[in-house]
Amino acid sequence: MPSDQPSSDLAGLSVVIIGGTTGLGLSAATALVANGAHPFIVGRSQDSLDKALQSLGPQAAGQTGDAASPDTAPAAIAAAAETFGKVDALYHVAGGSGRSKGDGPLHELTDDGWRFTCDLNLSSVIYSNRAAVQHFLAQGHPGTLLNMGSVLASSPSPHFFASHAYAATKAAIAGFTKSIASYYAPQNIRANVIAPALVETPMSKRASENDDIMRFVRSKQPLDGGRNGRASDLDAAALFLLSPASKWVTGQTLHVDGGWSITEGQIP
Repeated sequence: MPSDQPSSDLAGLSVVIIGGTTGLGLSAATALVANGAHPFIVGRSQDSLDKALQSLGPQAAGQTGDAASPDTAPAAIAAAAETFGKVDALYHVAGGSGRSKGDGPLHELTDDGWRFTCDLNLSSVIYSNRAAVQHFLAQGHPGTLLNMGSVLASSPSPHFFASHAYAATKAAIAGFTKSIASYYAPQNIRANVIAPALVETPMSKRASENDDIMRFVRSKQPLDGGRNGRASDLDAAALFLLSPASKWVTGQTLHVDGGWSITEGQIP
């Protein structure tokens, strides 16, 4: 094979996953292990971290930390570099809904809801990406950033999913990622976004347990018979964007959404 051909080989890659102990992050970590990579997972709960590491086996390591704290990512990246000898990539999955804190339609959005949602979804990404870029520049070789967006950033669904602070933060992630991708491209630091629709995770419990919402989702996400997403549905996209196979891809948002963004959907 010619040397300039892209490689999808993940063997030996060291990937820090912020939010890697449950849901989408743990699914990606499991796929990375299956492909010979070394995930370093970060989550808030010691119990979930212990369970995740037990399932992942000796190729993985991790620690607890709050993604919304500016100290968490630098500590995780330093620990991963010490454990695995290097850090090749950062996958930022951590984030969630601020609905219980006051997010919602703009006329109902509270100041506390805005601050909570912004810290959870946007500040956390900026902190982790900053720490990763600082590390990549210091170690002097290419690095990869992959951030978690949302289809709601560009394809609103007002009837059931009017969380305007959440949508704003996810749209900001897309713009932020494109901006840093442009700035750091000369250093071969790549940055991309995965934007899922509704996926079965702890965050989506409200929607998953509502029959009306699920009937809507089956028409809004019509691929594969119309269903809620599974965490594993994102794994192939994540592995591609973290791997050398995507070495000429940066500043992009990949919608992995079951057809959400191109489908009207039917309100029950």
